[in-house]
Amino acid sequence: MDYRGVFATLERVCEDNISVLCGPSDLPYGSTANRLLTCIRQIQEHGRALEPVVGCFTAVYHHYDFDEQTPGNGYRTLVKVLLSCLFHIIQKARYVASNYNSAFFRAEHNAAEMEAYCSALCQLRALLHLAQRLINDNDFGQLYSLKDEDLSRRFVQEYSSMHKACFYGRCLGFQVRLTIYLRHGSGATRRRVRTHHPEPGPAVLEVLLEPHRVRPPYSRQGPGFSRMASSPVQVNLTLTLPPVTLRLPLAADPNLTITISPPIAHWGPGPVHMRLISWELREGQDSEELQAFYRSDPPPISVSSLPWVQKQPPSRWLLIHFHGGGFVAQTSRSHENYLRSWSKELNVPILSVDYSLSPEAPFPRALEECFYAYCWALNHCHLLGSTAERVCLAGDSAGGNLCITVSMKAISAGIRVPDGIMAAYPATLLTTDASPSRLLTSIDPLLPLGVLAKCLNAYAGMWVEGGSVQPAVGGGGLSSLGRDTAMLLSDLTQGASSWIQSFLDPTRTSDQPQRRIGAGRTSAVASATNSKCHVDFPEGFEPLRSECLAFVRPTSCPIIRNPFVSPLLAPSNMLRGLPPVHIVASALDALLDDSVMFAKKLRDMNQPVSLTVMEDLPHGFLSLSQLAKETEVATEICVARIRAIFQQENPPCALQKPPKLDQSASPSG
Repeated sequence: MDYRGVFATLERVCEDNISVLCGPSDLPYGSTANRLLTCIRQIQEHGRALEPVVGCFTAVYHHYDFDEQTPGNGYRTLVKVLLSCLFHIIQKARYVASNYNSAFFRAEHNAAEMEAYCSALCQLRALLHLAQRLINDNDFGQLYSLKDEDLSRRFVQEYSSMHKACFYGRCLGFQVRLTIYLRHGSGATRRRVRTHHPEPGPAVLEVLLEPHRVRPPYSRQGPGFSRMASSPVQVNLTLTLPPVTLRLPLAADPNLTITISPPIAHWGPGPVHMRLISWELREGQDSEELQAFYRSDPPPISVSSLPWVQKQPPSRWLLIHFHGGGFVAQTSRSHENYLRSWSKELNVPILSVDYSLSPEAPFPRALEECFYAYCWALNHCHLLGSTAERVCLAGDSAGGNLCITVSMKAISAGIRVPDGIMAAYPATLLTTDASPSRLLTSIDPLLPLGVLAKCLNAYAGMWVEGGSVQPAVGGGGLSSLGRDTAMLLSDLTQGASSWIQSFLDPTRTSDQPQRRIGAGRTSAVASATNSKCHVDFPEGFEPLRSECLAFVRPTSCPIIRNPFVSPLLAPSNMLRGLPPVHIVASALDALLDDSVMFAKKLRDMNQPVSLTVMEDLPHGFLSLSQLAKETEVATEICVARIRAIFQQENPPCALQKPPKLDQSASPSG
């Protein structure tokens, strides 16, 4: 993309608008015309200041890619988002210049549109300045400032005080093509947004009634969108594993065994919940031995009793899935939509683990449960309709983290490791350390920094204050919420309340959010932004500030830097021996740099790894897989990576490139 042409066009349309707005006119626009003129001049000023900054980034950001064939990192994304904003501004400015003297020109509406994008451009300019500080202060080729705690503190401080509401409302989702689905999509899509983004948004209080958070019995839930839109399957069973000791053979010497204890962290031995999904009924899936693990009461009707169902032999493959949700939300059922499709396309049984959620079950409970489920599946694959000749782990976001850490535990225990990992947009660094992609948390409608930090702190056990952790009790209402979950949801909603009020307060005018910090009740903000942690911006420029500080608790707990929490920080000896890791990342994702840096680390160790960066897609695209062509293509690539793991003849010992896909299924860019 020729950024110089974009800025030249911006300069030209700004001059055209200034000429039209300053020219003679008999239209009674009055102060609205002055607002438009002021806004256009501000946009022109921002554009002139940003062009050399973008030029600096385009000259060096290829050094931060995984390789020449995989362009993608936070610096590229910030430039892409800026240019997307400029495209919207150019389009609107051309309309204003062409229609200003029309009798049907809506001056107030167009002034509000231009002001909204001018505010967004101002804040993007601030984000690019912060990215400049990162690129200057970090080591060459490094996307994270892991050794500069002061830089990360300044990043959190800037996020807390910067005005972010300009990226919602009129500018919501301008950087992603899926805006129509996020704003006007089906009820299932809106539920997904509420689950992952309970901070800014009118639907924030509905997270309190989110049934996926507390996992009520599945027998009480009727068919939802995922069941109607996804492929029907012959096997869909919910299972509960009792906490019994397992014995597994050692990988180095199968004649020797090792004892695997059930999960015990925080409240002692407890069951592990799972879901078995299979496109076809296979041997073992209707056995009496498996029926002993059924969770539903009464047990489901066995499909083997239906005369038209033909039982198939066991599959050679087994897919074990760990769902995403920031370690605090979601279940196998909320991801059932694409799991059903995967089971059909791959013709493989899928075991999806419903691990316990934070804050009631902080680290290492979820990891213990996932590792125990993996070990149980190896021992009992005959009940799952598989011989487990090839075993693949797959997961998204937090689930991708668990795929990696479960494999690390398998290595440390000396048992069989999976044959491969497919991790979609995984979280590999569970800290609030600054990176260029994490600057996107200021504009991301799905993953703002406040929500991200609260999820990470909950997983680290930072919500446990003065009491022991208790497991959540299954139920269908608020009574089933644990004390810590109630505290977490309350904390999330408190921050959202003030955000919502900023739009509901009738005394505000359209330009009030753009005012600099004043006196009175904002004195605390003023003192905070003038503190030593505040970033010095270029002379004459200051980003828009919020009237209320957003509270973000940095992830300072030492547990966060445990290698089994943040595998990016793991020493080489803990990662050596991992199976092939296939990462499918999102370009418009705050966790993009997690994927790039982790893939680089594995490559530098000569571990088999591949990275695919999907353009124009946000975090969580798997749950939107049937709502847009872009997400369908991304899901197909995830399936292709899993199939490559199953079809490999022997696990490679050196770097492996994934099989080449058809051009029709390749990501853009």
